[in-house]
Amino acid sequence: MAEPITLVQHIKNTGREHPEAAAELSQLAGLLGDVAAVGKTISREVNKAGLVELLGLTGEVNVQGEEVKKLDDYANDTIIKALERSGHVCVMASEEVPDPIPVAAGYEGPYAISFDPLDGSSNIDVNVSIGTIFSIRRKTTAGPAGTAEDLLQPGRTQTCAGYIIYGSSTILIYTAGFGVHGFTLDQSIGEFLLSHPDIKIPAKGKIYSANEGNYNYWSEGAKKYIDYVKQVDKATGRPYSARYIGSLVADFHRNLIYGGIFLYPMDYKDPAKPKGKLRLLYEASPMAFIVEQAGGDASTGAEKILDIVPTGLHQRVPLIVGSKEDVELAEKFVQGKV
Repeated sequence: MAEPITLVQHIKNTGREHPEAAAELSQLAGLLGDVAAVGKTISREVNKAGLVELLGLTGEVNVQGEEVKKLDDYANDTIIKALERSGHVCVMASEEVPDPIPVAAGYEGPYAISFDPLDGSSNIDVNVSIGTIFSIRRKTTAGPAGTAEDLLQPGRTQTCAGYIIYGSSTILIYTAGFGVHGFTLDQSIGEFLLSHPDIKIPAKGKIYSANEGNYNYWSEGAKKYIDYVKQVDKATGRPYSARYIGSLVADFHRNLIYGGIFLYPMDYKDPAKPKGKLRLLYEASPMAFIVEQAGGDASTGAEKILDIVPTGLHQRVPLIVGSKEDVELAEKFVQGKV
């Protein structure tokens, strides 16, 4: 059997295979090592949350207007404490915090990181898979301290993105622009080991994931697409199977492996103020980078996610993400071209 490859070893090996990016990947290895260490800690607490009273609400409301779960709070604090003196980042942004999070003076590094500390947290109390999503950009402003400008860069400027899913096993998925790779946590040695090298999402899937409880608030194009994938037509592989967990990281991970499409279309509950649901920096942008590197696609229905220039730390967007052919067809429906 081949020797197991750890996450840090994999990044360094990628640098040897791509010498033009070796310096960048060498710097990135330290930060990803810290992210992996945080993932191990959160995984441990998630697995025993009911025993250590980490289930339930804190009684607080976050910047999104959502009730904060105890595990949300724990994960957020754990990530900040692990990175604020790591020497790898200059500024941080969290879905749970309204403003940029500075790092300790004298510990500034070359990267800006944004993260969703515990995606899918509404499912925590019922033991559904949840995860941590992260997005890393290189600092672009002058001076050692990072600013909001370093965080508010288009998705295509991401140096690295990934997520850690806490399920039946704990898996870390990442891309640094050289394909998408997955690592499973071996609890016996405390290491993430390469288990899913060079992941490629099928060009067309057989699964659709959407919260159909919101169907009546979607555009006519989005409704027509969902109606389309439910129709029977063997020539085009329909009907698709409906699979919706309600945890983006879990729904995305399944579709990344098996192929399929995830949709959270524009919400027209208030016709005068249509809005997206998912956060650009913390959810849509990192997932878009990952899926494109795996051969898939990500869109709002009107434009590619990675082309959007963020206007705020907590900007929301519609999200259509998954197998390339499925996303392209969904775009046509949303745009009224089908």
